[in-house]
Amino acid sequence: MLDVLGLQDSEELAYRALVEVPSYDAAGLATRLGCHPIEAARSLAALESLGLAARSSGSTDRYVASPPSVALAALAVQREEDLRRAQREIESLSEVYRGTDTERSVSDVVDVVRGAKAVGQRFAQLQMSAREEVLGFVKAEIAVVPPEENTEEDAAVDRGVRYRVMIERSAFDRPGFFAAAADSLQAGEEVRVVPELPIRMLIVDRRIALVPLVSGSERSIGALIVHRSGMLDALIALFDRVWRDGLPLVLGADGVVEGDSGDGPAELDARILGLLLAGLTDQAVANQLGLSMRTVQRRVRALMDLVAADTRLQLGFHAARRGWI
Repeated sequence: MLDVLGLQDSEELAYRALVEVPSYDAAGLATRLGCHPIEAARSLAALESLGLAARSSGSTDRYVASPPSVALAALAVQREEDLRRAQREIESLSEVYRGTDTERSVSDVVDVVRGAKAVGQRFAQLQMSAREEVLGFVKAEIAVVPPEENTEEDAAVDRGVRYRVMIERSAFDRPGFFAAAADSLQAGEEVRVVPELPIRMLIVDRRIALVPLVSGSERSIGALIVHRSGMLDALIALFDRVWRDGLPLVLGADGVVEGDSGDGPAELDARILGLLLAGLTDQAVANQLGLSMRTVQRRVRALMDLVAADTRLQLGFHAARRGWI
């Protein structure tokens, strides 16, 4: 936890141990932490240099902890100042970069990234740099990072970054994908579903795009980094067009789909309805929810009877009119 303030693990353990007792010498601390006395002595010396510990007035061989509210707060203020200086340097370098951005030649508009590890790193970096909006195309077949493992996405959403994601319908055939999509919606992301997507894509703040590529029988991984240009404008226009044609994904009555009155569908039925309206087949819905296809069909029939619908098209109309979607 205290590594964000620059402490090593051994130093944090030593400080926590000091906080719990009046004082420690190297031997006593080593016994407490189960390490060699030399290692304990190094940790105590490091804490002293950081202002987190001081020599005991009773014995120079013993150390006492500095008050956390003072010592740790001082480190936090220093780290904040370091971050502010780094942010100013980032802004300065960004100004220089923008100045050269307009001078890019045709060959400089696109950077090529090779290898799955490098692509994954760029994928994470772009999301960590997002300030306002991330747009994404998610195809069914995983290229680099599974959506459920994309922790940078969660962090960006927590920062207030808006996510709009298009998902290829067959992605829901993959086990666990439904749960990841549900978590995304619960976090506030906007998700739409289409039968098929032309490419994989990530656009950050409408200023830079990542286009992962999979090629060859050996499935080599690469990506294009597209900077501000007519090509980036085309990718943005492609996203906007596909987004207009997509079906919003709704997953249930737990904050995602709610009826206006108490006669709305049960949570499971609302989830079934939401996935059907997104274009999934009965079998795909059954697979995602852990049900049999017969159960899905029976519950859909019950929903149709609830609104006196003769067809599923009529069910969708009544669901919309009643505020279920």
